[in-house]
Amino acid sequence: MENQMACPTRSVLYIPGSKERALEKATGLACDAIIFDLEDAVAIDEKANARALLAKTLTEVDYGPRMKIVRINGLDTEWGREDVLAFADAIRNGAKVDAILIPKVSTPADLVEVADLIQGVPLWAMMETALGMLNAGDIAAYPRLEGMVMGTNDLAKELGSRFRADRLPMLPGLGLCLLAAKAHGKIIVDGVYNAFKDDEGLKAECEQGRDMGFDGKTLIHPAQLEVCNAAFAPSEAEIDLARRQIAAFEEAEKAGQGVAVVDGKIVENLHIVTARQVLAKAEAIAALGS
Repeated sequence: MENQMACPTRSVLYIPGSKERALEKATGLACDAIIFDLEDAVAIDEKANARALLAKTLTEVDYGPRMKIVRINGLDTEWGREDVLAFADAIRNGAKVDAILIPKVSTPADLVEVADLIQGVPLWAMMETALGMLNAGDIAAYPRLEGMVMGTNDLAKELGSRFRADRLPMLPGLGLCLLAAKAHGKIIVDGVYNAFKDDEGLKAECEQGRDMGFDGKTLIHPAQLEVCNAAFAPSEAEIDLARRQIAAFEEAEKAGQGVAVVDGKIVENLHIVTARQVLAKAEAIAALGS
């Protein structure tokens, strides 16, 4: 949980690496993290230009405290290896990159391939294949992996599943990846919500993801930021409860007792761990000013 406290990942916004205006605008957006995309969001004939533009931008432009993640093309494409080598060079020359995001990770070998080409930068994995779901535990255990991103659109395509508001077809894969990430202490963010003008639908999906345990959600449009940030931040009621639980437990300990009672419910040490995490996340969000 330390990474999540130090740098919240409530809202993780995709920005096309080929769109100069979008790259400029992103400096003022209230997102916790940005995925600078060289893969799906960039046309084939723009791949090389996007790579060069993004490397230059991340060297010259200040994105403040936002986590900066570069999604490369897969190494099974003609652009992937050049993406990795270009950013290894750019980072040596001052580009500010917090992680490299690898698409369609199906086995730990997909991570090793990239790790061998670039040193000193954490790796993130797009979890968007059926095989990736089945290997989620081994992928999450990889030492240089820091985060996992659900690619629900690609997963739905591979499964041949239909869209449902309750995301029933996605739940087995979401659950497997969540278990893997939490077991190995990795950040994990939910997939995108495609209907960017549907705030009610977005809110419902954010709340579902938060209830499941996701640390945040990937987004395709800045209009989704406010809803997402609110959903994945501790509420005032949660913050108040956390404070009261900690105070009551500390009083119980002074009296030589191992449990306290708050709002008619038993509070043990495990609840205090969660309460402190809630307060730490709230403080980290407050430090971002959003």
